[in-house]
Amino acid sequence: MWHVQVPFQEKVLRTLLVYLVILLLLRLAGKRELAQLNSFDLVVLLLLSNVVQNAIIGPDDSLLGGVIGAAVLLGFNAVIVRAVARSRAATALFEGSPTTLIDDGRLDEGALRHLGLRRAEVIKALHRQGADTVEEVASATLDPGGAIVVELKESERFATKEDVRRLEAKLDRLLDG
Repeated sequence: MWHVQVPFQEKVLRTLLVYLVILLLLRLAGKRELAQLNSFDLVVLLLLSNVVQNAIIGPDDSLLGGVIGAAVLLGFNAVIVRAVARSRAATALFEGSPTTLIDDGRLDEGALRHLGLRRAEVIKALHRQGADTVEEVASATLDPGGAIVVELKESERFATKEDVRRLEAKLDRLLDG
């Protein structure tokens, strides 16, 4: 139970290598995969965790070996998170950079193809964030975490007094009519 069957240094090295390989595989899978986590993706992640378990612990099934592996994973992850928070270079390396999907009301079809996103998915995200059409959007980006961030054009952001007056007049006509 307490006897570690794999040397401490090897257990640490195995854990760090598996962490980095999984991180690389998730980066290669792309932002779309992170954005569109569905039940199939969840199954893959659960199976992936089981598959890499043996790579981390090796033939060591002791309690202490498991605790060492867990502590190394949590500790290394904390180091990576802090590095990303403090350094642009670390952010670019571990998370990537945003991808522009819409610029000044024009959808970048090439970016959609590259990311494997469908136009309908982007339109749905626009609607959730207050845009009715692509033309109303100043910019939309897919951030490294998989979220689509929309910035509306200035003319679409706020109602002017004239907009309110027109709506009041239209409402009056409807009520009187």
